[in-house]
Amino acid sequence: MRPAAFLFDLDGTLVDTETAWAKAMVDMIVARGGCVTLSSLLPLIVGRNWLDIHAAIHEMFPVLGETSAMEDALELREYYRRHAADPASMRIEGSIAFFRKAAAIAPCAIVSGSPAADVKAAAELCGISSLVSLILGAGDYPKGKPDPSGYLCAAKRLGVKPEDCVVIEDSSVGVASGVAAGMKVVALDRRGAVPQVFRGETWRVGDLSEIDAGKEFAA
Repeated sequence: MRPAAFLFDLDGTLVDTETAWAKAMVDMIVARGGCVTLSSLLPLIVGRNWLDIHAAIHEMFPVLGETSAMEDALELREYYRRHAADPASMRIEGSIAFFRKAAAIAPCAIVSGSPAADVKAAAELCGISSLVSLILGAGDYPKGKPDPSGYLCAAKRLGVKPEDCVVIEDSSVGVASGVAAGMKVVALDRRGAVPQVFRGETWRVGDLSEIDAGKEFAA
């Protein structure tokens, strides 16, 4: 098939940032008097929208108080910087190379649960900002993954049919979102990542370099 658009997830797909963000959340929760482990927090955040994560951790840890998502995001960023001292090392090179090939075939969007400013910064880090046709971040669509609204909104904004889109995702909720949107989905099952349960994907690979973009999508 020749897609009308490629719709990429960000965290865990193009950049390996989720563990650093989870460590930052552990630091923030502990600093406010809570008790949590990295292993218990990671499954809660992988693939999810920041607004949903914020609501979930506040429900689980009342000690966090009544701070807003924006207030917590600002505090969290300071902790994150301590765990992301070498941002370039977080690039997922096989995915970035695939993005470049995909962008030569059809428009490419990034649909993320991270704030749009962080998505833009990550695109610059990956050296693909000039190839990104559309960015949707937290708050730019009605509901977070696994709801399909983010991908459906991206298709609408790009002026293409959902069934003509290919989604690239690394999480179970992300894959579910793409499938629910009626799109074909590449499930990126990265080695060493938090284990996920994928259902309904069209392709499953350990690295996007395993897909011959020209052969699979340019015909």
